[in-house]
Amino acid sequence: MSQTRAQKSTVHVALFPSSGMGHLTPFLRLAASLAAEEDVRVTFIAAHPTVSLAESHALSSFFTSFPQVIPKQLCLLPLNESSSDTDDPFYRHYEAICASCCLLPPLLSSVSPPLSALITDMSLLSAVLPISRAINLPNYVFFTSSARMLTLFMSFHRIFVAKAMPGSQDNEDVIEIPYQEPIPVSWFPPPLLEEEDNFLKNSLTQNGKSMIDADGILINTFHEFEQDTLTELNSTKMPRGLPPAIAIGLLPPANFGESHSHPSAWLGDQPVGSVIYVSFGSRTAMSREQIRELGVGLVRSGVRFVWMVKSKKVDQEDTEDLEDVIGQNLAMATSGGAANGIAVKRWLNQSEILGHPAIGGFLSHCGWNSVTEAVWHGVPMLAWPQHGDQKINASLVRRAGIGIWEESWGWGERDAVKGVEIAERLAEMMRDEWLKARAATMKEAARAALGLGGLKALLAEMRPSGARLDG
Repeated sequence: MSQTRAQKSTVHVALFPSSGMGHLTPFLRLAASLAAEEDVRVTFIAAHPTVSLAESHALSSFFTSFPQVIPKQLCLLPLNESSSDTDDPFYRHYEAICASCCLLPPLLSSVSPPLSALITDMSLLSAVLPISRAINLPNYVFFTSSARMLTLFMSFHRIFVAKAMPGSQDNEDVIEIPYQEPIPVSWFPPPLLEEEDNFLKNSLTQNGKSMIDADGILINTFHEFEQDTLTELNSTKMPRGLPPAIAIGLLPPANFGESHSHPSAWLGDQPVGSVIYVSFGSRTAMSREQIRELGVGLVRSGVRFVWMVKSKKVDQEDTEDLEDVIGQNLAMATSGGAANGIAVKRWLNQSEILGHPAIGGFLSHCGWNSVTEAVWHGVPMLAWPQHGDQKINASLVRRAGIGIWEESWGWGERDAVKGVEIAERLAEMMRDEWLKARAATMKEAARAALGLGGLKALLAEMRPSGARLDG
């Protein structure tokens, strides 16, 4: 009865995320969920330094809020940037993490009690898997996007992408995915459709090939949201040897980090369900022209709003004043107590804002964290994908009936979408009662899915034979 938590622990799991808040946030939530289990010990391996201030602050706040989670640092080796084939700071940081994985063995061996398993980010698997295999450590992969995107991730190295290249004689409108619905070519991130090798294609190919050697694939989703895809992933029709795909979510937001009083104070004065939250995530940097057209659309729509403005990919470089980015007129229109909305130029606790009673809609790039947070809080979405997996995610939002997706707006890299169009779609979403009802239904389904066995089944698999679930 007097056993300590460490003595009672039957499972010790290490988590190893990649760069960017889009990868770090779900790993922190997974760590919090695992740490809540009485018989589980959690070690969290974070690359040092981080690529953004937001990541540094999130890690610091997390370890303060969850002292039972053991922090470990992987100190990154210097990266020869001249040999890198990407100028994206997040991708360069990812390259540095991969190049530094040779430092993992002594770190993994130093933790006590010995590890039961390692959970690795999907973008690091090809670098980490040989190391975990060499020390006989089970290695699960955490796929930080949708199950639908997973089907492409695992199949990409088998797909002859060149035949779908724009301008090709054999160009097709869709690309076939084994055992899944075809995916329209227009939903593919443009770098994947290029003939030349590039960072994104190489990463997807290497890590997709490695998936079959993982011990399991964890996905932050639930059956009611992606039932068909999850069923097919675990069906007998899939290739032999494919590891089980385990739906573990939606992972609930972890209670850590600073609460920003300015938006919350303003939101507290607004009617229930009257405000739209506008954010394009931690990596999207819109053009100055598009930012100002978006501002025009927000004001013109007549809808109340909270707008997180971002003009640089990396927050440490985002040093301009708000007025310089959105213009003096918009800055004046979003200041003062009588303003229809507010614009802020700093990192916000998105889940906290989406959970506020005043929020009734979300204009989003459809990063997977944003989608899952909107579902968790029952907030309808206006989807505007910008890059990566976001068109595939937007298609899921539309299919589930919880949002609108204007496909003609493209990737956000063409001519700027005009404010009048944005205003029309915002007003349309905010008055759509069916969307609101569907979002509320999906929220209940997401919360009901907690405890249905995803994490429990994973821990049972990791637990030594004969160990008791009650510790």
